[in-house]
Amino acid sequence: MTNPKISIIVSTYNSEDWLRKVLWGFNCQTFKDFEVVIADDGSGPKTKELLEQMGKEVFYPIVHVWQEDEGFQKSRILNKAVVACNSEYIIMTDGDCIPREDFVEVHYINKAKGFFISGGYYMLPMNISQIISKEDIEKQNCFNIQWLKSNGIAKTFKNNKLTAKGFISKLFNKLTPTNASWNGHNSSGWKNDILEVNGFDERMQYGGQDRELGERLFNLGIRSKQLRYSAVCVHLDHKRGYKTPESIAKNVAIRKEVKKKGSHWTSYGIIKK
Repeated sequence: MTNPKISIIVSTYNSEDWLRKVLWGFNCQTFKDFEVVIADDGSGPKTKELLEQMGKEVFYPIVHVWQEDEGFQKSRILNKAVVACNSEYIIMTDGDCIPREDFVEVHYINKAKGFFISGGYYMLPMNISQIISKEDIEKQNCFNIQWLKSNGIAKTFKNNKLTAKGFISKLFNKLTPTNASWNGHNSSGWKNDILEVNGFDERMQYGGQDRELGERLFNLGIRSKQLRYSAVCVHLDHKRGYKTPESIAKNVAIRKEVKKKGSHWTSYGIIKK
């Protein structure tokens, strides 16, 4: 497949058990004309071995984009992955988010010129994250609220992310107070639009670098579609040792500057100026 209709960027770093489940999830998709581009921020050889193994198991092509481990440099590897994409339309997600079987299809049928899509996720606790098997993904048990309840999930309004269908999901998409921002775990847009804003700002480490990309897309004139209750993935639990007060503060300052100037271009992105 040299020109798939969709390119899916999946970010990862030394998390083979979770990445394997995510790749199984993409192997269950109803829409199948896509490639998966792994944005690997310096993982060791175990990740490469996993991808070689999974490449023989799944129906879709896997492109492995890797860089040296220099700490949390997700923005940099995502820019490299964007350049490597062979499709004009890109979905971005993380290597800890298992996509529901209609995930790619929902993004594909809702894409539109002048828009990007903001999807949602359902956060799972560690105990359920660990027990999800290949069979549970193939049978879509991990998206079945009854199965999740049988494993300890509490009753909450957020369960509607998994149960809402048709008109109800569209209604919740419209009524949710959550902004339709660019979310690293579940968003999609046109490659040309991402290139037009010069991708991610590589000065930014953990904390809002995905939102900042979306804010520059807004400044470019791109609008967003809220599909929080339609484009769904489940988020596997993990520690966040790369989250620091310093990175948060730096990113907040960069976002304030973008808002103040109304700028869409970063000089610290794909093209360095």
